[in-house]
Amino acid sequence: MSRPRIAALAVALAATACATLGLPPGAPVPFDLSGRVLVSYDGRAFSSNLRWQHLPERDELWLLTPLGQTLAQITATTEGATVTGADHKRYHGADVEALTRQALGWELPVTRLQYWVRGEAAPGSVPQDVERDAEGRISALRQDEWRIKLERYPADQHAGLPRRVDLDRGGNQSIRLVIDAWRGEAAP
Repeated sequence: MSRPRIAALAVALAATACATLGLPPGAPVPFDLSGRVLVSYDGRAFSSNLRWQHLPERDELWLLTPLGQTLAQITATTEGATVTGADHKRYHGADVEALTRQALGWELPVTRLQYWVRGEAAPGSVPQDVERDAEGRISALRQDEWRIKLERYPADQHAGLPRRVDLDRGGNQSIRLVIDAWRGEAAP
């Protein structure tokens, strides 16, 4: 088989796999990260440790105390989302962003953050005010209602993945995610 035919077959198989799995084109690879999150909203602040396991069909996030006790667990799938608090109260909904706003008092934009956390624009809307670093990687952008700034690891650590993601939604809410460790396919 010729190289052009092999390449065309590979593209067709990749597109079929994405359609079969329900993945949008360019969906991020699975990752597992741990770090810290600081949220400012409505004149209040929240901070915790964070563990996030992202798979193509499921996101699981844990907001944790410094001693590792779960404050909230967020699960998002194509069927909907669940937030379980430390008191074991469960909230269910179709939209993870609306659900985190209801359960936590602030929105965690998981659907788009799964791309931003890897230094990519989220599919579905055109990013604006894109800034790039010396290597051509996105260092800042505006997408939907959010302004995103990325600070990356040095080139010799974690393949240039972001180590800090700052999100700001027009002064109404800001989120700082500091990533201490990447594990899984996202890590080198």
